[in-house]
Parts: sequence; structure tokens; C-alpha cells
Amino acid sequence: MSKHTPIYLDYNATTPIHPGVAQAMLPYLHDHFGNPSSGHWFGRQARTAVEQARRQVADLLRCRPEEIIFTSGGSESNNLAIKGVAEALRHKGRHIITSQIEHPAVSEVCRYLGKQGFEITEVPVDSLGRIRMNELDAAVRPDTILITVMHANNEVGAIQPIAEISEIARKRGIVLHTDAAQSAGKIPVHVSRLGVDLLTIAGHKLYAPKGVGALYIRSGTPIEKQIHGANHERGLRAGTENVLEIVGLGAACQLAREEESHRTEHLSALRDQLQERLLVRFPGAQVNGHPREGLPNTLSISIPGVNAGEIVSQLGDRVALSAGAACHADQVHISATLQAMGVPPEQARGTFRFSVGSFTTPEEIRRAVDLFAAAVSDN
Repeated sequence: MSKHTPIYLDYNATTPIHPGVAQAMLPYLHDHFGNPSSGHWFGRQARTAVEQARRQVADLLRCRPEEIIFTSGGSESNNLAIKGVAEALRHKGRHIITSQIEHPAVSEVCRYLGKQGFEITEVPVDSLGRIRMNELDAAVRPDTILITVMHANNEVGAIQPIAEISEIARKRGIVLHTDAAQSAGKIPVHVSRLGVDLLTIAGHKLYAPKGVGALYIRSGTPIEKQIHGANHERGLRAGTENVLEIVGLGAACQLAREEESHRTEHLSALRDQLQERLLVRFPGAQVNGHPREGLPNTLSISIPGVNAGEIVSQLGDRVALSAGAACHADQVHISATLQAMGVPPEQARGTFRFSVGSFTTPEEIRRAVDLFAAAVSDN
């Protein structure tokens, strides 16, 4: 890679399509264009590809293929899970529990349901970004029908104790959903170990295309469809299947399964190298998130006296990363996650999120730190 090529350290925002995924998709871009619902040869080729992808996704999550529903992405999967359960169980209760650090694809759905007669409880997190389990337990009521808590936070990488939450949900007969868009493909995501009823994955977070995702629905989980039409996807998601991208998602999940342990080790090594180099350059910096229960690729770091938004903009053509707060005039708009963690405004103002990926190299880490340090010193 040329020293002038921009360095991509924003894998939590999106990932490039893996070459192996692109290769798997090509036949369905050119030749196998049939409708999976058609009974002729072209349709059968498409249907076979969709069902193979369903098995590949199920293999990654360690569930049955019939428990996988394909969607247009993480947002649709979350909408189907949360609205679908809410509508199916509203006769039993209208109370939903979530956390204060959810992605808008969950928090906005809950906010919408709050306007439809449901009551939403947002459980706080501690200073490390982990949900306060005692407060979640205390929030459960006789009319609680759903708990939806993300598996891993997209900003600071904190991994939530979903298996512990599932014990609470099971005892009380509550449906449990987790958004695993950020964790799938980075750490093991096994639905049986997590104990969830519904789990969301998004293709573009694990080297598949944008615009495709999946929802795991444990057999027997009550859920109402959100897109009505023909009887596609077990009658839960109408619309002719996006065969091309479904094939891509399946291939990406197979790669993630095959590379599971190696990928985690690779990401951890790069993230640790990045953190060490930044702390050497900026001894007063503060790392945000849990030191052990965190995504292997994610580093949230706050540097005193720095405006992260200005640095991110300044580095835009050389290093891609994210800021933890948006600064406008004299106001600092802190992200919901940092705010929930109690990060002071001045610290949030200087917070950066670096997220490495499968294609990140040690040389890129070294160059990125040099460029970043130079930008901060010039600021």
C-alpha cells in the first residue's frame, strides 16, 4: 500500500466487501438471476443459493437454518424483532426494557413504541459501559414482555452480559432480543450460550454488502410480520429475496466461522498495538470502555484539550476514524453512550473511536499514529 493511500480505521462504521465474498456473489450478478419463488431451473438455482446462505448464517450462530430470516439489514432486523414481539404480546403487557446506550436502530424503535402506548425503561450503564444488572433486574415488572440489549457497543466496544440477562428473562417468561451487529464476526456469537430469543446481524459489519442482514428467531418465539405481501421468509418478511446479497452474507458468515479464533487474535493484537502507541504519544489520554469485556477491534480514547471533530476532519483524506462528540459553536453534543457512561463534556470533546479490521496491517497502525499525533500537535 502506498504511503499516500488513506488508512481505514473505521471498521465499526462499515467494512469492505471481502474478496471471497465478492467472488461468491459474481455468479448471481451475471448468470443466476432467477426468482427463488419460481419453479423452473433459474428459480431453483436461486432458491438453492438462498438456502445455502441460510445454513451458513445458522452455522455461525450455532442455530437451525429455519430460525434465520433474511432482511435488508440490521435496522430492519431490529424493527422486526422489537415491533414484532411488541405487537404479538401486547395483550400480555406493554412494558419493554432496553439500555441507555443502544444504537438508534433500537432506541428509535423503542421511542416509536413509546408513542404507541408502550412503556419503555432505559437501564443505565456503569462508567465502563456495562449495563447495571441490579437495575435491570429491578426494572422487570409483571407486564414486561421484552428486553432488548445490544451484545456489544459500537462506540466503546463494551460487551454486555447477555447470558446473565437471559437468566432473568427466562425466569420471568420475557422475550430477549440482542443486536449483535457489532459483535458477529469479531467474537463468538452463539445463540444457545447467549440464551436469546432473537438476534440481529448486519451484513456490512462483517465484510458482506450493505443492504442485507438477518434475524435469528428462536422456534416458538411470538412475532408479528412488519412487511406484508407474499409468503416469503417463512411468512415473516414479504418481498422477493435479494439473492445476490444474501449469497454475500452467507459467504461472509462462513468466512467468519472458519476464521473465528484467528480473527479475534489478529484484531486484538492490532488494537493493543494501536493503544500502546497512542498512550506513549499521549500519556494523559484516557481509554474508555471495559478493559476485559470489550470488542477486540475497538479503541475509544480521550485526549485532553483536543477537539476530536476538528482532528477527524483534518485527517479525513489520510486516516479514517470517528469522533465521540459533535462540537457546534460553544456547544458539545456528546454521544448517548459517552453521556450514559458519565464521561465529562471536556473529555467527550476529545474522544476518538478507532476500529481495526481484517485488512488492517501493523504498518498502517504505525503510520496512522504518526499522522494522528502530527495532526493533534498542529491543532
